[in-house]
Parts: sequence; C-alpha cells; structure tokens
Amino acid sequence: MSPEMIMAVGQRALETMLLLSMPLLMVALMVGLLVGVFQAATQINEMTLSFIPKLLAMTAALAIAGPWMLKILVSYTRELFESIPTLIH
Repeated sequence: MSPEMIMAVGQRALETMLLLSMPLLMVALMVGLLVGVFQAATQINEMTLSFIPKLLAMTAALAIAGPWMLKILVSYTRELFESIPTLIH
C-alpha cells in the first residue's frame, strides 16, 4: 500500500465527513445567529433560549437530511470495503 493510496483514502474520508456534517452545522449556525440577534434586540440573556431552538432545529434537520446522510455514509463504506483488495495488493 503506497503513501498515495493512504492519502487518497484519508482525503475521501475527510471529504465525506465534511459533507455529512455540513447540514447540521449550517442549521446550528443560522439558528444561533437568529437567536443571538433576537437576544441582542430584546436584551434577554437566557441560556435556555439559545439552547432549545438549536436543539429543535438540529433535530428537524437530522430528520430531514438523515436519509441522505445515511445514503452517503453507506455508499462511502461500500466503496471502502470494495477497495480493500486493491489496497492490500
């Protein structure tokens, strides 16, 4: 197994991780920004006010994007398992 193959497998893993985490991180960022603007406008500094909306929005995002994320993850895992014989050789 050459160093180039190891780097290719690692790069593909990092790309897949980034692709899978992007929807949840973007939702958390947008909801956090909206809640922060709301808290700044109303001068309400309650910790649960920022936590509960993020939790609910990320649960909804996971419910919506979950099947797509699972499909990507299964596809990557299948590719990785099918490439094992070429990686060992």
